[in-house]
Amino acid sequence: MKMFVTERRNKIMQLLHEKKRLTVKDLALKIGVSEATLRTDLNIMEEEGLLVRTHGGAVLNDYTDNETSFSVRKKKNKFEKSKIAEKAIEFIDEKQCILLDASSTTLEIARYLRRNPMRITVVTSGIYTAAELTDVPEVTVILIGGVVTKESGAVEGTLGINMLKKINIDIMFTSAQGFTFQSGLTDFNLYEVELKKEMVKVSEKVVALLDSSKIWKNSSAIFASPNEIDVFITDATINSSLKQDFDEYNIEIFSC
Repeated sequence: MKMFVTERRNKIMQLLHEKKRLTVKDLALKIGVSEATLRTDLNIMEEEGLLVRTHGGAVLNDYTDNETSFSVRKKKNKFEKSKIAEKAIEFIDEKQCILLDASSTTLEIARYLRRNPMRITVVTSGIYTAAELTDVPEVTVILIGGVVTKESGAVEGTLGINMLKKINIDIMFTSAQGFTFQSGLTDFNLYEVELKKEMVKVSEKVVALLDSSKIWKNSSAIFASPNEIDVFITDATINSSLKQDFDEYNIEIFSC
């Protein structure tokens, strides 16, 4: 059965997470497409920062020894993510119900709330985020049901959609692999993206949290168009041209 481009690239990422290093020949055998097609995929995925091309194949980006991909991601640009999370807290009021995705940036929000508790409900698709808040008395934690991705600790799939429809979400805080005005917020895991699309739909307000390294980059699958984003928080310098771009989509942008 022929795979769509996003499915094929998700499969490549899945195999890389398992094996850490693969050759084009290996991928061709496992996925069932031509080596020429895979070389094109790998070149584009390298440009998106998902992997590193090697002679005859590819390795997982930022892979070191026995570290998982999430443990690497949560260390990357940690200072910037912490500052973005601190700014994001300003949008949260007592007794609200907020939604945190499974990103390393929203994990920083959970860590802030652990140090500075508020009486709120936190709905999340991240097991690490849930674990961070589970013993904080002021915070009610709801973990969305579904299949847990071993590499990221994220819940994926559509099993939790019915649960989401029964909860009134005031604000969703989310990060992504990339953002452009042409695509919106994009990520590489197709199955995680399907759940994030539903999260966006049920949330009254969507707040995007992206450090400057992710702006103007695209990944495989879109989960929120620019028109679905209400607030954008970044560490990037906001010049008049960038602000004008965001204003065209009625997105409030804040720099921290």
